[in-house]
Amino acid sequence: MTDQIRRVLVRSLADITIEHVPAPVPGDDELLVRTTVVGVCGSDTHAAAGHHPFIDLPYRPGHEAVGVVAEAGKGAEDFAPGDRVIIEPNLYCGRCAQCRSGRYNICRELKVFGCQTPGAMGDLFTIPADRVHRVPDGMTDLQAALVEPLATPVHAVAKAGDLTGRTVVVLGAGPIGLLTLIAARHAGAARIVVTDLLEAKRARALRLGADAALPADASNLIDQAHVALDGPADVVFDCVAREQSMTQAIDLVTKGGQIVVVGVGSAGPTAVRLDLIQDREIRIEGTLMYTAADYRTAMSLITSGAVDIAEIVTATYPLEDAAKAFAASVDPEQVKVLVTVDGP
Repeated sequence: MTDQIRRVLVRSLADITIEHVPAPVPGDDELLVRTTVVGVCGSDTHAAAGHHPFIDLPYRPGHEAVGVVAEAGKGAEDFAPGDRVIIEPNLYCGRCAQCRSGRYNICRELKVFGCQTPGAMGDLFTIPADRVHRVPDGMTDLQAALVEPLATPVHAVAKAGDLTGRTVVVLGAGPIGLLTLIAARHAGAARIVVTDLLEAKRARALRLGADAALPADASNLIDQAHVALDGPADVVFDCVAREQSMTQAIDLVTKGGQIVVVGVGSAGPTAVRLDLIQDREIRIEGTLMYTAADYRTAMSLITSGAVDIAEIVTATYPLEDAAKAFAASVDPEQVKVLVTVDGP
């Protein structure tokens, strides 16, 4: 085992470097994992730009990670060197009321591996053994890298309840928006409209199964969506999470309908029409991350072929080009950018 490893350090979008640090050593209940693929998330680029409300700079990214177990601690005998694993990065206390009820994704003391702690965008990392899932047989590393980002939409769709026969609008056709489209269709939504500013992303949404894809800045967006759905939407998934998108969501959803906020908003207040929310009995619900059940659903969706990897993964870069990977992720024409790691 090498004494030094490479690890990505993010100080800003303009200052992303590779640091060389001592190789980590697993504790008794931990695994030492050699990274193979790690995704660049929208949260990563927001953090690098200084806009993420819960990630401080500098930080060491990598929460969408796939790897191979290099060493198992004494208390992690369920895993062995050579096992392929996906990390589930929510680090929870296990003691609070939320954790005890099984909702550890909203643990009162939640930290996210690769956000508030050093992550997997490097050669090796350690992680508690109960925070990983085995990669299913036959699943490629690129497919496995989409389990974590797909689990978030799976969880968000579950928050909306039974979608069978219901109509849906997804605001934003970035990676989370497109994966929300796939998860909503799998959950039985009858008709789905996706909005985005970019024509290329709207076209991608149509290829992935949207019934209509509309310009997010169209002056008659609400009317167009209502025509496409034959009325207001039963559920709106806001994958943009800005004041404008929330205003659109309120106008798009039916009376008594539901808005699920999936995107990460900026810190600070956002103006919303409380009068309309009250008058129309609109329910607005936040959604954060996922649990193991969402991971299992995401893995099942991917192994079933429901996710067209070629439509979602639009660029890959080696670890030494992590700065280029972040720059590509900021490019609105890209969807999911991955970093591959060949070893120290």
